[in-house]
Amino acid sequence: MKYLKYLLFLIIVLALIFFGKGMLTPSVSYESEIVVNKPANEAWAVMSDESNLPKWIEGYKRTELVSGTANTVGAISNVYVEDNGQEMMMEETITALKPNEHMAMTFTMDFMDMDYEILFKENDGKTNISSKSTTMGNGIFSKSLISFMKGFMKEQEDKNLSNLKRVIEENTKNYFPEPEIETQTVIDTTAVSLEE
Repeated sequence: MKYLKYLLFLIIVLALIFFGKGMLTPSVSYESEIVVNKPANEAWAVMSDESNLPKWIEGYKRTELVSGTANTVGAISNVYVEDNGQEMMMEETITALKPNEHMAMTFTMDFMDMDYEILFKENDGKTNISSKSTTMGNGIFSKSLISFMKGFMKEQEDKNLSNLKRVIEENTKNYFPEPEIETQTVIDTTAVSLEE
């Protein structure tokens, strides 16, 4: 009976620590950064190309536009990712966009919400890409769980950006083809022979 009291006391203390941390840390923020050997406009084009998303976002499956115009402020999409064999859906809303420089989004799901922004800054033909994330749990249990997951979430973002660096630097697709110049046939009208 004495051990049962100690066990019960230990469970209560652990529960207080777990839920207390969630109340004291209702959101977690983290940043990640890479430098790629490509100009900002190409890096942005590679990142924005939907066919490249599975190559750098772990578990990415597909995006379905719900409302608005794709890749514009206010566009809402359902994003599907796979985690441990299970497909999850989150709602993405684009909140800010300046091509080749900055994009901000919110992701909403039952368990948590996330504010995410990615910034591009070119210098001497190289581009610094940095991301900032703030994640908030929806409910006391999820707030508490997320407060212990900051390291894992940052590690995942570091991995995604590392994958993005590889995809950008290995890119061979020409996103900015030169317009074709139309050639016109010129008829020389000066060399007309007149019959007498």
